[in-house]
Amino acid sequence: MTADVMAVIGVGGMGQAVVRRSGAGRKVLLADYNQALLEGAVDSALSEGYDVASQVVDVSSRDSVAALAATARELGTVTGVVHTAGLSPVQATVEAIWKVDLFGVALVLEEFEKVIARGGAGVVISSMSAYLAGGQIPADALADLAAKPADDLLGLPFLTGIDHPGYAYSVAKRANQARVQTASVRWGRRGARLNSISPGVISTPMGQQELAGESGAQMRAMIEGSGTGRVGTPGDIANAAAFLLSSEAGFMTGADLLVDGGVVAAVDAGRWSQAAG
Repeated sequence: MTADVMAVIGVGGMGQAVVRRSGAGRKVLLADYNQALLEGAVDSALSEGYDVASQVVDVSSRDSVAALAATARELGTVTGVVHTAGLSPVQATVEAIWKVDLFGVALVLEEFEKVIARGGAGVVISSMSAYLAGGQIPADALADLAAKPADDLLGLPFLTGIDHPGYAYSVAKRANQARVQTASVRWGRRGARLNSISPGVISTPMGQQELAGESGAQMRAMIEGSGTGRVGTPGDIANAAAFLLSSEAGFMTGADLLVDGGVVAAVDAGRWSQAAG
């Protein structure tokens, strides 16, 4: 019997939570750039009874991503792809954010489009920052970010004038949403679906770094003003991914699911209240 394969790219807190929530009964291919982190995630998954394989991947290299997609296909029928890999503003330069958060996502969508099976589904992790700052992207630039071939993205003129990692991150995450919309049409021709999730502040090592960084105070204030008043957990995102991967979301594709505890709603509500006043 052919294995039902789910590829999870990025094995930090969210990626490992996805394995626990959606990996049972599947062959799970775990991938990450950090070999030590990958080995730890594999050991943990095996100890909990999951059937896993692993492969080191550099999402900023087409050859590396193509090799990962080929491995997934060799393992069986690729019915799920969850892309959680990314760099945050406190971790990386603008150039690194473009390569990993922008170009890397585009490569994963292009290469896994070639192997995703009919009835399969993909999920890309974006960010609530796409709603908070990504709206500043001009329409023509966003159209390029959504539809240009991956190999042309890093040469787009709009990107050259951006020198702040925080804004670069927001642009990349808004581009991810738009690119998922565009790619979902092509995935649909293969009988597969593709959606994104925009998490709020999640209690992962990356999220904790952001809370400790220069924008931490502002982030905490937004959390306190939100409808839930709490930081999210990796499980919150894994639950959303499980829904989007399942047949219960069979009429959803090309969409973004905002899972931020109500932060964006609170920010927007304050904006509307000020405008009304």
